[in-house]
Amino acid sequence: FLISGHGTKGVFELLSGWRRTRENLPFKDRVADAYSDVMVSYTMTSSLYFIAFGMGASPFTNIEAVKVFCQNMCVSILLNYFYIFSFFGSCLVFAGQLEQNRYHSIFCCKIPSAEYLDRKPVWFQTMMNDGHQHTSHHETNPYQHHFIQHFLREHYNEWITNIYVKPFVVILYLIYASFSFMGCLQINDGANIINLLASESPSVSYALIQQKYFSNYSPVIGFYIYEPLEYWNGTVQEDLKTLSQGFNTVSWIEQYYQYLRVGNISATNKSDFIGVLQSSFLKKPEFQHFKNDIIFSKAGDENNIIASRLYLVARTSENTQREAVELLEKLRPLSLIQSIKFIVFNPTFVFMDHYGLSVTMPVLISGFGVLLVLILTFFLVIHPLGNFWLILSVTSIELGVLGLMTLWNVDMDCISILCLIYTLNFAIDHCAPLLYTFVLATEHTRTQCIKNSLQEHGTAILQNVSSFLIGLVPLLFVPSNLTFTLFKCLLLAGSCTLLHCFVILPVFLTFFPPSKKHHKKKKRAKRKEREEIECIEIQENPDHVTAV
Repeated sequence: FLISGHGTKGVFELLSGWRRTRENLPFKDRVADAYSDVMVSYTMTSSLYFIAFGMGASPFTNIEAVKVFCQNMCVSILLNYFYIFSFFGSCLVFAGQLEQNRYHSIFCCKIPSAEYLDRKPVWFQTMMNDGHQHTSHHETNPYQHHFIQHFLREHYNEWITNIYVKPFVVILYLIYASFSFMGCLQINDGANIINLLASESPSVSYALIQQKYFSNYSPVIGFYIYEPLEYWNGTVQEDLKTLSQGFNTVSWIEQYYQYLRVGNISATNKSDFIGVLQSSFLKKPEFQHFKNDIIFSKAGDENNIIASRLYLVARTSENTQREAVELLEKLRPLSLIQSIKFIVFNPTFVFMDHYGLSVTMPVLISGFGVLLVLILTFFLVIHPLGNFWLILSVTSIELGVLGLMTLWNVDMDCISILCLIYTLNFAIDHCAPLLYTFVLATEHTRTQCIKNSLQEHGTAILQNVSSFLIGLVPLLFVPSNLTFTLFKCLLLAGSCTLLHCFVILPVFLTFFPPSKKHHKKKKRAKRKEREEIECIEIQENPDHVTAV
């Protein structure tokens, strides 16, 4: 799904560049013009995709799922780029040959003459027509008759740049920014385990009931001691009490100590402690279930306890997940500095570890991505203000997606992190051509410049984003919460990008720099230099032809 967004962008941009060429040119010149017009920017955006996901595929990434995904993305980007550069270009050459020789682009047969088509039914005329009126077949720019191009030029450009529409667009952006900022303040840290399950799974029902009725208790934590200890030693007993302080414990050690106190039994040495434990305590019916928690070994006539386990349960507040992570972060360092060697584990710790990284990972990777954009635009400066507008637009889209997906109950899990990285590239892919065409335009007014920019790139952007969003529809029918998260994030990425390209940027670029007054002054100066007075001598002879 992610690679389709970048791939179709290259296809539609190259197709748009091909349609902007003159049809009366040789097809080799048309392909050359299309490649020179499109492939430079597409090469830059592909490079940015490759570098951004290359960072995710590097050894610095400590989440294996993200690393594998980014590796596959890098390979897909390379294959996609060479597909556009080679195969799709060859298809354009073939299409140019068909157009030049007036062959049908689908059936590859000669297009009948107009007289022949007039005698046939309407469906036959529709199928066999080449799409051009015969009076305009050799126009210099037949792309102007494309229905999206016509709509943008004749209707949308005039409407979005209307002085009465601009205040409403500003209000719309303020609402967008407010909701985005509000969502960014309510980010849910970490992955909810329910999102990793199928929608109709019984595990979802279990997790919901557990969160509803028993959320004030942490998961049952296994406390595993993996070395022989002097359990009869008072110092060791105090250390074990300190480690389990604050927990509700299910422990053979506590039960055994209580058993010794109630029975007034002395077990201050090794032989007495293990003898009473094996011969009396573990033989009682109420304590027999502790047999599986103690591992004995026999060396000669002596028995030793080489490992044991107990269970800890912590009482927590409503934010069980956050407190469980904090609990995990406190217990693990203790296992390294305490004299007792132990391990704490619960199967949910796998997700807790991911939860602990889920806040730092997107911040670090997004930060590296923004820094990379700054470096690339610094060395490849097309226009300083163009770079500034690009960074501003990408930041607005990124924060918008982050805030709105939080308001849509999307947690910061592995899928949302990858989508945030992808949003950075997706926004650059669509905003960069529009912005750089605007800042390099030489028209007299900013309004005319943004109209030309939308007319040149609007069709490709609209076609690509529409195809991308339509391609997401099958995700709605997959019975998976994780897939639905992917749908939400990509839908927001496409919608926010479309909103900026067609609504926000066309209005805000007419208010702020770069100014087009210097272009106007330059044109006036050149026009004054070219102004000359030509004197024409007209003789009285009416038959004389005067040349000017």
